Amino acid sequence: MLDSMETLYESVLQARALDPGRSRTAKLFREGMAKMVKKLAEEAIEVGIEALQQKRHDTILESADLLYQLCVLLAEMGIKPSEIADEIARRQRLYGIAEKLPKGTGGKASKTIEEPPVTAIAS
Repeated sequence: MLDSMETLYESVLQARALDPGRSRTAKLFREGMAKMVKKLAEEAIEVGIEALQQKRHDTILESADLLYQLCVLLAEMGIKPSEIADEIARRQRLYGIAEKLPKGTGGKASKTIEEPPVTAIAS
């Protein structure tokens, strides 16, 4: 999936410089961060609605829209998909699954997150 995200991200970067009258992506960049966040939130809600209604195909379509909007926002912030992949890999190493960080970290990655303690197996 990272390859697809990187391809989409690169397309978003290229479209950024196009005429906003002809490119929805360029228009989003011109409208700024508040509009980008609004569109991202709208798509996330649409994914949830389609999923609740058990509409598999529509959930896939809305998920693609959500990932597009995420790529626009990330591009605006200068965050590459590979940076997200690195964070997922870090969580995988720490917790054995690339899940949301545990409560108590404030939902944010700490630069000094400790490795889980290793327990010795008694022989």
